[in-house]
Amino acid sequence: MSKRLLGLALLTLLALATAGPVWAQDGDHGGDVDWGILGAAFAIAIAAAAGASGQGRAVAAAVSALARNPGAAGDIRFALILGLALIESLVIYALIIALRGAAFF
Repeated sequence: MSKRLLGLALLTLLALATAGPVWAQDGDHGGDVDWGILGAAFAIAIAAAAGASGQGRAVAAAVSALARNPGAAGDIRFALILGLALIESLVIYALIIALRGAAFF
């Protein structure tokens, strides 16, 4: 089994284990699962993981570029900060959509 597939399996098991409190609701709901909250939890988890991966790759590429050409530090820094802001804004959009889908607003 490849490391990527093993990591994906462990991440899936971790997500399912941490989503357990969704089923531990009080009697007001009649034991029904609130699928909106569960879906919102998975959506924001995937968005946060993808955003963190993208930010890690962006920083790694920027550090590599700075190591190769230290004279272009200002341009690389500007592009890095702009890219990180755009990546983070996508994660924030996913959070807003997840909260809206779970009817928190």
